[in-house]
Amino acid sequence: MATYDSSIAEDIKRAFRDAQELVAGEIALAKAEAREEARKVGAGAALLAVGAFCGVMSLVLLLTTIALGLSEALAWPLWAGFGIVTVLTLIAAGVLAYVGWSRLGRERHMARTVDSFKESMKWMRARTS
Repeated sequence: MATYDSSIAEDIKRAFRDAQELVAGEIALAKAEAREEARKVGAGAALLAVGAFCGVMSLVLLLTTIALGLSEALAWPLWAGFGIVTVLTLIAAGVLAYVGWSRLGRERHMARTVDSFKESMKWMRARTS
C-alpha cells in the first residue's frame, strides 16, 4: 500500500512540475514573440512617421495649389476654392480611415502564442482527466 501511495504522489509531483515547465515555456514564448513584434512595429513606425510627415507636407502644398487654381479658373473667391478642396479631402480621409480600421480588426495578434497555449491547455486537460 505504501508503494501505491508514493507512486500517486510521484505522479502528482511530476504533473505539477510538467505544468510549471509548460507555463514557463508559454510565458517565454509570449515574451519572445512580443519582443519580436515590438521591434518590427518600432522600425516600421519610424519609417511610417517620416514618410507621413513628407507626404502631409506635399499634400498640403498640392491642395493649396488646387484650391488656388480652382478659384482662379472659375473666377470664384478664394474661400470657395479652399472649401471645395476641404470637403473633398474630408471625404477621402473618412473612406481611408474606414478601410484602415476594418483591416486592423481582421489581424490576429500573437498567433503562435495563442495557438500554442490552446494546444497546451488541451494537453493539460487530457493529462489531468
